[in-house]
Amino acid sequence: MKIAVIGAGYAGLAAAAELAAQNIPVSVFEASKQLGGRARRVDYRGLALDNGQHIFLGAYHETLRLMRLTGVDPAALLLRLPLQLVIPGRFSLQAAPLPAPLHLALGLITARGLGWGERLSAVRFMSAMRRLNFRLPQDISAAEMLEQHGQTGNLRRYLWEPLCVAALNTPLATASAQIFLNTLRDSLAGSRTDSDMLLPLVDLTRLFPEYATAFIRQHGGDVTLSRAVLVIQKEANGFALKTREGIKKYDRIICAVPPQRLATLVADLPELADAAAETIRFSYQPIYTVFLQYAATTRLPRPMIGLCGGVTQWVFDHGQMKREAGLMCAVISAEGPHQALDHDQLAQRVDAELRASIPDLPQPLWHKVIAEKRATFACMPNLDRPGQATPLRNFYLAGDYTAGDYPATLEGAVQSGVKCAKLILESQ
Repeated sequence: MKIAVIGAGYAGLAAAAELAAQNIPVSVFEASKQLGGRARRVDYRGLALDNGQHIFLGAYHETLRLMRLTGVDPAALLLRLPLQLVIPGRFSLQAAPLPAPLHLALGLITARGLGWGERLSAVRFMSAMRRLNFRLPQDISAAEMLEQHGQTGNLRRYLWEPLCVAALNTPLATASAQIFLNTLRDSLAGSRTDSDMLLPLVDLTRLFPEYATAFIRQHGGDVTLSRAVLVIQKEANGFALKTREGIKKYDRIICAVPPQRLATLVADLPELADAAAETIRFSYQPIYTVFLQYAATTRLPRPMIGLCGGVTQWVFDHGQMKREAGLMCAVISAEGPHQALDHDQLAQRVDAELRASIPDLPQPLWHKVIAEKRATFACMPNLDRPGQATPLRNFYLAGDYTAGDYPATLEGAVQSGVKCAKLILESQ
């Protein structure tokens, strides 16, 4: 088989690595100069930053499997912490060192910043969802679901809303309750280790894409950067891929480009019209990442803390993640008032909000804001998403936007790529 993968993000590289593991060589085309897609390294001031801070979970089974397959030791490149959600001075929850589901139940019962009634209400909510197998009769907004189950006040403000926005990158009022429940099912309600938080100790390109690329090449494949596929055409015995450098022909295609590019790329393939139309109807949500460099001796109380009441949601201490000492990474998911600020104003705002929580902070030495204005699709209720298999024989779609249980996460991207590879293997 001659197989082409278009896109060297996590989805495309997962598909190619899965095929390479079966000694099937694959050609990967990437339009940009960098591996990783929307989870990539950004070089700035001699540092390897990321275009957005990603939290991996113990429940990311496929991602961790693919990492091991391609030679990564997750224990060496990921800092594993038990589930801990901490907003200094307001809220604190940490999973207990007990088997599931006791680890979460005890964590909720002992959470600080909640009254006894709220703690019991959270336990009852998770128990009710478990009895329903985390399935709703029909999808609704996450806000409506929480309201129906009495998850209001501080429970919503400090627990459910931060988790939903972080996972779905969509405001609670418009986020899919069913997709949110899927994430709760496989993380908080999974095994004790499934709820663990895994913080990258290296940049996102090095974490998996570079290892995957080496693995693909070792098994006879190739990965080409700065090579954009302009047009895909169907031929009698396969497909023709047109790039600026010429035309190459393949038997099977895995298209792992962002959803914004799909319609243009498959314009000559009428069988893909419905899938393209679904992506055209998508709306998108931003993610802003604000890096603040303080003196090297600066440390947060823990590697990751939450903030509440302003624009900043989570702050990560890169020094405690074995990266740059004194470098703080603040993440702002989904739309909000921060979008009206220019980058300097936003950095000053984040510094002020962090300083209100950590009063002894020195003045920042420099800042860098990275704005991904269409970071993910808006994960709304009953959203139609195209499947990995398409009506066009031997043509597959991979990406975090394709059909699946998860929102736009790295695990969802990897799962989609693995599924495409398995569909190809089954078609032999």
